[in-house]
Formats: sequence, structure tokens, C-alpha cells
Amino acid sequence: MNQPMSILVVEDDNEINQLLCNIIRKSGYIPQSAFSGTEAMIYLEKQEWDLVLLDLMLPGITGEELLVKISEKSPVPVIIISAKLEQQAKIDALRTGADDYITKPFDIEEVSARIDSHLRRFHRTNDSIKSKELRYKDLSMNTDSKTVSVNGAELTLTAREYAIMALLMSSPRKVFTKANLFESVWNEDYRGDDNTINVHMSNIRSKLANANPNDEYIETIWGMGYRLKT
Repeated sequence: MNQPMSILVVEDDNEINQLLCNIIRKSGYIPQSAFSGTEAMIYLEKQEWDLVLLDLMLPGITGEELLVKISEKSPVPVIIISAKLEQQAKIDALRTGADDYITKPFDIEEVSARIDSHLRRFHRTNDSIKSKELRYKDLSMNTDSKTVSVNGAELTLTAREYAIMALLMSSPRKVFTKANLFESVWNEDYRGDDNTINVHMSNIRSKLANANPNDEYIETIWGMGYRLKT
């Protein structure tokens, strides 16, 4: 029997924290409450998680600081749940490594659906790649440890960045349209939101360039999409 998936809920408001935990329990997952960034770090270092729900305005270590630390250490999906409505706050969070951004007050059914979607997509991506290790040029992906390396140096990828790389590396010669990528990685219908794809692709290219500035790994096929560069 499979172990129930565990979700870390980082929210300093007790009522909202408990509401999120109840949503998680009703969906058949196991929640763990954390009421500060510092407490969350303890849980993150103690075990691996399947998903993190993260408020931004936290005592101690802020949500923004915690997001940076999570993105550096783990491909675990992170959903921001915040009262910050500014577009720039959303963009900054997505660029830093968040996989989704939900504003307060939130709809319970929408939060539940998004949690299901992220968990399904993340684990389906991992399960669909049967080979333990994929290689292309000096890129290597270990699908057991969910790591991607360039010439032996491990990249720090977010969950969505890892999922995008997993698709590209599973079919190196295939051109993936933005619709292909969005529907496979986000598990939602593509409605022409180019900015979402562009931000994640830009982040991946930047990390690859930092690891090896002498090579290019992803090429844009204008009018079609993306593939690994031959």
C-alpha cells in the first residue's frame, strides 16, 4: 500500500492554517502545520515533503526567504497562499521558484483542486520516466533522486523546472509546443499564457548557462516550440 502524501502548511494565522489542514485531510493527504519560517525549516530538514503550502508574511524567516531556501535544496512543488495581491509579488515568487500563487481570501474547492493537480502532475512526471538516468550531452538526470546535473555539477531546479527538463530529456529530438509543455507540466488547459512558460524557460536557461557558459542546451524553434539543442 502506498504511503499517503505529506504536505507542509506554513501559515502563521492559526485559523487559516487549520482550514488548509482540513482541506488536505479531506483529500486523503497528511498535513503538518508550521507557524513560522523557522519552524518550517526544521520540518524541511527533518524529512522530504510532497508539497509545501507557503504564506509570504511570516514571523522570523519570511516566506520569500524560505522560498529561496526550498528552491535551492529540493524540487518539491510550492504553492504560495498570500494576501499580497500585487502582480510584482506574484512574478517575484514564480521567478524565485514557486509553482503556483493563490491569493487570499481563497476558495476551498479551488485550493483542493490545485493541490490535487500539482501532486498528480509532479508524481506522474516522475513515474512516466522509467529509465533511472537520462543523458544528453553533458546533461544527466537521475529520476530516482530527481536531480539534474551538468558535467557532474547538480542544478538547483524547482519542481516545475525539473518537470520541464524531464519532458525535454525524455524525447531529445521532439519539439514541444508551449501548449504541450503547459498541459503536461501544469496539468491544465493551455489558454495562451506565454509569460508563464517564458519565465520558467528563462530560469532554466539561466541555470544551465551558469553551470556551463560554453554550451547551449535548449533551442527555440520559432513558431513551433522548444527542444534540446543538437
